[in-house]
Amino acid sequence: MRKRIFSTGISAVLIGSMLLTACGGNSSGGSSSSTSAAGETSTAATGDSSAAAESADPFGKYDPPINMTFARTVDNDLNDNILPKTPGETIDSNRWLDLYSDELGIDISYAWTVRGGLNDDAYTQKLNVTIASGDLPDVLIVNRTQLKQLAESDMIADMTEFYDQYASELTREVYNSEGPGILQSATFDGHLMAVPYADASVESTHYLWIRQDWLDKLQLDPPKTMQDLLNIADAFTTRDPDGNGKDDTYAMAVTKDLYSGAMGTEGFFAGYHSYPNMWVKTDDGTLAWGSVLPETKDALKALADMYAAGELDPEFGIKDGAKVAETIAAGKVGIDFGEQWNPMYPLISNYQNDPEADWVGYPIVSADDTLPKVPQKFRTQWYYAVRKDYENPEAVVKLINMHLEKNWGEDNDFNHYYMPVENGAVGVWKFSPVAPAPTNKNLEAFNEIEKARKLGDMSILEGEPAVIQTNLEAYYNGDTTQWGWDKIYGENGVFHALNGYIENGQVMREEFVGAPTPTMVDKQSSLKTMELEMFVRIIMGDVSIDEFDKFVENWNALGGADMTAEVNEWYQSVKN
Repeated sequence: MRKRIFSTGISAVLIGSMLLTACGGNSSGGSSSSTSAAGETSTAATGDSSAAAESADPFGKYDPPINMTFARTVDNDLNDNILPKTPGETIDSNRWLDLYSDELGIDISYAWTVRGGLNDDAYTQKLNVTIASGDLPDVLIVNRTQLKQLAESDMIADMTEFYDQYASELTREVYNSEGPGILQSATFDGHLMAVPYADASVESTHYLWIRQDWLDKLQLDPPKTMQDLLNIADAFTTRDPDGNGKDDTYAMAVTKDLYSGAMGTEGFFAGYHSYPNMWVKTDDGTLAWGSVLPETKDALKALADMYAAGELDPEFGIKDGAKVAETIAAGKVGIDFGEQWNPMYPLISNYQNDPEADWVGYPIVSADDTLPKVPQKFRTQWYYAVRKDYENPEAVVKLINMHLEKNWGEDNDFNHYYMPVENGAVGVWKFSPVAPAPTNKNLEAFNEIEKARKLGDMSILEGEPAVIQTNLEAYYNGDTTQWGWDKIYGENGVFHALNGYIENGQVMREEFVGAPTPTMVDKQSSLKTMELEMFVRIIMGDVSIDEFDKFVENWNALGGADMTAEVNEWYQSVKN
């Protein structure tokens, strides 16, 4: 019998660059045996779910083996970092594919691969062509809108009974870790139409990253209020914090996209009790899109004032994250709102260019006497959808069970299957075509390391906390490439701030976690484009702050009101 999870953590850098691999192949190439694991009966073939429930084994091996075709993305980390450090292994032949074949009897092959990630155009275009052709692979990894399209077209299998019968104890623990939301997001009319890639809402938490060396040079204290932060922003802009005698520094890093895990604005908006780009509960108990609430106007006004004072890059409105990261690397910015992994990217580039650059993560601050809520956007956006006529849909659940078990089960082999020290602690988990992970393990890893620090006994650490501690010790012994680990998991690491958020009751999860509503499918993309364009224009002073009120009217008239009504209809249905 498999055991329950023990606490561990995922590396911060991998959270920032996590590969959500896609699955595919064509129908003929993905044929598989209709015989399930020894002693089991495939419910896809018989429909006898009660009989299958009695014999279903979450880790049962298929005999004879079955075939499952996947397609996948290959990101830069996998291509340029992991593969070179794991000689003898390839995308098509590696420890994970061997494991699935040897222990589960599932032989995996890839019909096609594309360079980049799931959000990149190459994958989007290839996937859209595949869906349009109707010649689906055995398994697809799709976003919420694509999942809705496939479900409504009756092209994918109903996974309800297969998840119920085959999900292991650990899998259920992970998928219930944020309440019902993760599974609800893939549920249509009561049917689970895919198994979600369980992403962690806690990882969307923003922190206030500040150059401590600049604070020290200008004899400033860390901010405790928004006014403190605005005073620091002025000083970082006008008092030559880099000491080069030139007026060439800006206060805060912001990209043209505004909302981002690095160089974003969510943490700044939250200081004004504004929560754009997510569905929030209002005082009357209904849900609303945070971007159109009155508090957002206050935050935009503050950003516009900063821009007018020269505290933001005058060209931020045309710069993506990569361009803004170059400004950080050049040492021209001292404030960054972003997630816990920011020391891994982009902040370490500043440190590499200037060893005196000392970025420290602090809690976000408030514009008044009320502690700000800290938004945690619902992050589960990708789903493993199984071709309707695939004969062993439960096999996907078994792959997920095995991936979780080998990395975080009580009898795990973390060092071999996740971040092997002998291979430079690279994320070999990316070789797997499925890659679920416990949602709270980063914080749990930090807390385990903290406990070991207090006890003065690092030998008690196992799994990823032990790997992280190895990286910390490498940094303390002079390996400057490990600088980011100290900023996240060290004695003054940023997870202290997350523990504070939790202890103070500041965490605010996004309220809408359902499948896309009809209006979302039709209108949300254009509404988001309109929102970003208007907000950037307001901040840059192209239009008056009063244009916000007109924007709200237009947003509602162009579909926002209908979308809000649909969201609240869903909300009432899950509350009752």
